[in-house]
Amino acid sequence: MTTLTVNSKGQVSFNKDVLQHLGVKAGDKLELNILPGGISLIKASRQTGTINNFIGLLANRTKKVASIEEMNVVIEQNWAGIRSQG
Repeated sequence: MTTLTVNSKGQVSFNKDVLQHLGVKAGDKLELNILPGGISLIKASRQTGTINNFIGLLANRTKKVASIEEMNVVIEQNWAGIRSQG
């Protein structure tokens, strides 16, 4: 068990082993949730990138180009739960 000490400013410092366990590095943020029986402390998920970075993420990963008709067949098969071989 780790014990933390509150300083005169009302701040606490986490031991290095606690931060390593959480996967936290300098500059990262923590999410503290107040629960009926205590607290929950996790590493805050940080959204990175923009929609512009996402668009085209898979571009040029394959030389195969599917037609609209081929895409529709795949969509219909997957909607019906049919797996195509290929």
